[in-house]
Amino acid sequence: MRESVPAHRFIPELRRRQPTMDEFPRTDRTTVRRLPARGSYDRELIHSILDQGMVGHVGFVVDGQPFVIPTLHARLGDRLYIHGSPGSRMLKAIAGGIDVCVTVTIIDGLVLARSAFHHSINYRSAMVFGTARAVDDPGEKTRALHALTDHLVAGRWQDIRTPSLGELKATMVLSLPIDEASAKVRTGPPIDDEEDLAIPCWAGVVPLAMTAGAPIPCPRLAPEVEPPLYARSYPGPGDVSLGD
Repeated sequence: MRESVPAHRFIPELRRRQPTMDEFPRTDRTTVRRLPARGSYDRELIHSILDQGMVGHVGFVVDGQPFVIPTLHARLGDRLYIHGSPGSRMLKAIAGGIDVCVTVTIIDGLVLARSAFHHSINYRSAMVFGTARAVDDPGEKTRALHALTDHLVAGRWQDIRTPSLGELKATMVLSLPIDEASAKVRTGPPIDDEEDLAIPCWAGVVPLAMTAGAPIPCPRLAPEVEPPLYARSYPGPGDVSLGD
C-alpha cells in the first residue's frame, strides 16, 4: 500500500487546458460536473486512491438490471485487477465485455457545519470506466494475485504458500485498463453561510482513519509462531505499492 498523497496538492481550481502526460483525458463519462473544482484527472492522485482504498465497488448492468458489488482490487501499473470464483455472476458478466465502472472511496473526516445543509465529509474518490478481460496467462494471473494479497497487507505474499495450478484454475481474475478515470476530493473546514457564523455551535472537522487492533491468532496456530511485523504494526511505515 502506498503512503498517502496530500490531497491539497491537487485541489486548486481546475483550469480548462489540454491534458498533460500526467493527466487522464477528460471524457463525457469522467468529466466532473457537480462541483467541478473538486474534480481531478491527475494520474498520481488517482493511482494513490486506488492503491490506498481497501474496497472497490463495481457497477455494471445485466439485462437492464443495475448491480453495484463491493470487491477487493489491486493496481499493477495501468491495470486494475479484481478476482473471485469462476461461478460469480459479476465476473462472468464483466468478462463478457460489458461496460463497468469501478469506484474507490476513502473517507478522511466528518465536516460539521453550523447548519444542517452544509454538513459534509472530507473524502477522496476515484472512478475507472472501461471493459475488462479475463486473465488466462498463469504468469499474469499469479502477479495479479500477488498484488491483491499485498494490497491487503504489504509483504504477506513472501510468507505464504502461493496458489497451486488447481487453485489458479479455480480463480477468475479480470484486468481492467486504467485509461478512462477521474477523481473527486473534498478537503478543509465547513463552508458555512456568512450569516450563520455567529451561531454559538461548534463547527469543524472530525478526522477519520482506518486503524488496526492487536492481531488475533488462528486457534490452530502453533503457540511459538509470533505475528509478523506487518500484522503487529499494520499498515506500517514501510508499506510499498506494487502499482508502478
